[in-house]
Amino acid sequence: MARMVAIDDLIDAHEVAHLLGLSHHNTVSVYQHRYDDMPQPAIDLGKGRVKLWLRSEIERWRGELEQHGRTRRRERPGR
Repeated sequence: MARMVAIDDLIDAHEVAHLLGLSHHNTVSVYQHRYDDMPQPAIDLGKGRVKLWLRSEIERWRGELEQHGRTRRRERPGR
């Protein structure tokens, strides 16, 4: 059975990168390989095509990363 999702909760790699504090959206694919517990895309149309994640799952996972000290340190502006 297909999973039901709210369209407004879907985000692309650009927004995932922003939420995780990554400087580039391509780094999201690196995170997918590095972290086994990273949420899987809700929509994945295949290699080189669109992937969309659920904002709520990425925000929950970001909280888990922060709780365990696994986040990237954000650079201060001007550095």
